[in-house]
Amino acid sequence: MRVVIGLCLLAPFAAMLWVGSYAKVDPQFIGIPFFYWYQMLWVLISTALTMVAYKLWQRDQRARRGGAGR
Repeated sequence: MRVVIGLCLLAPFAAMLWVGSYAKVDPQFIGIPFFYWYQMLWVLISTALTMVAYKLWQRDQRARRGGAGR
């Protein structure tokens, strides 16, 4: 569970640090160069992944508390 949480939190960093993968103009989206819309897309993806990681963390903490009392 914690590995999945870590991957959810590290994926946006890896995507943004690998600049060579998105340092280009084409393909454009509604006139916006790829460089810009790719980064804005990752803002949304990062939000979703952070939310997933938080929910998984909550579930993991509940499971640990529930198992410790037995």
